[in-house]
Amino acid sequence: MSEAINPGQQPRTPTSRPGGRSARVRGDVVAATLAEVTEKGYDGLTAEAVAARSGVHKATLYRRWGGVDGLVADALTASADQPWPLPDTGDLQEDLRRITQEVFSVFTDPERGSTPTALISAAQRSDTGAAALRDFFATRHRQAAEVAERAVARGELPAGTEGAEVIRAATAPLYYRLFVTGEPLDARSAERAADAAALAARAGLFTSTPTGPADADTTPDNTLDSARGAAPTDPIP
Repeated sequence: MSEAINPGQQPRTPTSRPGGRSARVRGDVVAATLAEVTEKGYDGLTAEAVAARSGVHKATLYRRWGGVDGLVADALTASADQPWPLPDTGDLQEDLRRITQEVFSVFTDPERGSTPTALISAAQRSDTGAAALRDFFATRHRQAAEVAERAVARGELPAGTEGAEVIRAATAPLYYRLFVTGEPLDARSAERAADAAALAARAGLFTSTPTGPADADTTPDNTLDSARGAAPTDPIP
């Protein structure tokens, strides 16, 4: 683990003030943090380098971010604030396939994947970063839950389906390969994860009150619909 920027001071996630110079300073620091962590990783990330790259005085950086871990955490917070365009194909399975295809496309692209991979890896190195990473994924799951909520409204999923759980089930196998086992991730694995989540959701496994075997016949007939094309987008998924 790299040493703290300000020894003896607990890292913290800053409370940002919207608008004006404060927002510009934060934007410059976040951009510099992303560039530095992409190039050097967590162990090479320093306040001095971020300050020099962002043009923000080191004292300001210490005061607002508290250390390397605070910089990493705020970069994740800023990433979670970015809009994530969601698919709306009218079919849950296809929507989930497009979401998992986006994760696959972003993280396996040599250029686009380097920054989110470095940021997530850095976040796993401290309690502050890990907490920010949990918040990041919770935010993304809440945002993407809309695809399952639309499926409920169409009658494609049972009432009471927890949309965030559907998204978590679809994407978790991908992140497991990327950041836990290091196994290769391919397009078929991404598609299979989406299909498995769609099957489970239609069977009622993600409802707040799980359905029993007697409810199995209520699964819609289009459970095994064939795949259609996927179109990735740029924000960190």
